[in-house]
Amino acid sequence: MTKDRFKNTALIQASLKKRYARERRFQMYGKLAVLAGFVFLFVLLFDIVSKGTPAFTQQHISIAVNIDVDALGVSSTASHDEISKADFSSLIKSSLREMFPDVKSRGDKRQLYRLVSIGAEYDLRDKVLADPTLLGKKQDIWMLAHSQAASYLKGQITRVIPEAERKVKNQQMDWLDRLREQGRTKSSFNTTFFTYGDSREPELAGIRAALQGSLFTLMVTFLLAFPIGVFAAVYLEEFAPRNRLTDLIEININNLAAVPSIVFGLLGLAVFINFFELPRSAPLVGGIVLSLMTLPTIIITSRAAIQAVSPSIREAALGVGASKLQTVFHHVLPVAMPGILTGSIIGMAQALGESAPLLMIGMVAFIMDVPGGVTDSSTVLPVQIYLWADSPERGFTEKTSAAIMVLMGFLILMNALAIILRKRFELK
Repeated sequence: MTKDRFKNTALIQASLKKRYARERRFQMYGKLAVLAGFVFLFVLLFDIVSKGTPAFTQQHISIAVNIDVDALGVSSTASHDEISKADFSSLIKSSLREMFPDVKSRGDKRQLYRLVSIGAEYDLRDKVLADPTLLGKKQDIWMLAHSQAASYLKGQITRVIPEAERKVKNQQMDWLDRLREQGRTKSSFNTTFFTYGDSREPELAGIRAALQGSLFTLMVTFLLAFPIGVFAAVYLEEFAPRNRLTDLIEININNLAAVPSIVFGLLGLAVFINFFELPRSAPLVGGIVLSLMTLPTIIITSRAAIQAVSPSIREAALGVGASKLQTVFHHVLPVAMPGILTGSIIGMAQALGESAPLLMIGMVAFIMDVPGGVTDSSTVLPVQIYLWADSPERGFTEKTSAAIMVLMGFLILMNALAIILRKRFELK
C-alpha cells in the first residue's frame, strides 16, 4: 500500500514537472515572438528613417551671376512682363562657364549645367522680379543643386562606386569638390518638400498637393461616414426589432468589413464616376469611396461600445420618466462615446493609408497644383508614395521614405488623439 502511494506521488510529480516545463517553453515562445516582432519593427523603422532623413535637407550652390541686361534681352528699366519672359536659363549657363573656363566640349558643358536644378532659373527670375535693382549687377546667388549633385554632397554617392554605375561622373565630383573648398555649397532644411507639389525633378518634388488632397478626402470621409455609421449603430442596437431582416443587415455589415478595398474602388468607378459623372481624380469621389469602406468599421465598433454600456443606466433613465430617445442620446451615447470615437478614428486612420480604391478612381494622376476644393483634381499621400516608389530616379528613393515617415507621423497622431479623447470622455 505504501509502495503504491509512493509510486502515485512520483507519477504526479513527474506529470507536474512536465506541465511546468511546457508552461516555461510556452512562455519562452511567447517572449521570442514578441522579441521577433520588435526586431522586425525596428529594422523596418530604421530602414525607413535612414533612407528618408536626407530628404529633409537640400543642397545649394553659390553661383556668381552677372545679371546682364543684354544677355537677358531686356533694358535696365524693363517691366514686370519683360523680366518674366527673359531667358534666365542662358544666364545661369553662361555664369557656370565663367566659373569653370576650362570646360570646352559640349558634353562637359551638359554635365556642368546639371550641377544646378532646372528650377534655378525660376528662382533667379523671382529674385529679380522682387528686386529689379539687381539688373546689371554681378553677385553670388544661392541656387538649388540638382538631385544628382546633391546626392554626392550629402555623401550618398562616393568615388568608391564605379563611375559606370552612377550618374554623377568623376568630373562633376571634381567641380563639386572645388565649389565645396571655395565655400560655395551649403545644406539647409528642405522647405520645398512641404511647400511644393509633385515634380519630375526629385529636388523640386514635394508633398503639399498630396497632403491637401488627403485632408480634403478625409474631411469628406468623416462628414459622411461618422454620422451615418453612428446613427446606423444606434438604430440597430437600440430601436431595430429583432427579426430576419435585421439579422440579414448585420451579416452584410460584417461581410462588408472583410471586402477587399479595391472592390470599393471598382464601385466608385462604376457608380460615382461613370453613372453619376462626378469629377474624376477628385477628393469628393475619393471621400465617398473611403466612407463606404469605413462605414462597416464604424458601425461595428459603435455597436460594441453601445453594448458595453451598463443596463442599469438605461433602467435608471427610464425609471425617472425619460423616453427611449432621451435615454439613448442623453445617457447611453455619452457613456459609449469613448469607444465610438476610438473606433471612428481607427477607421479614419485606415482610410488615410488606403491607396488601392483611390487608384481605381484616377487619383494616380500626376498632380503639380495644390487642390483648392473637394472637386479639384488631386492625389493623396499613399498614392504619392506609390508614384515615387515606382520612379527610376535615385532622388525619389529618399522622397518615398520621407513621405512614409510623414504618413506614419499622421497615423501616430490620429491614434494618440483617439487615446486622449477616450481618456477625457471616460473621466467625464
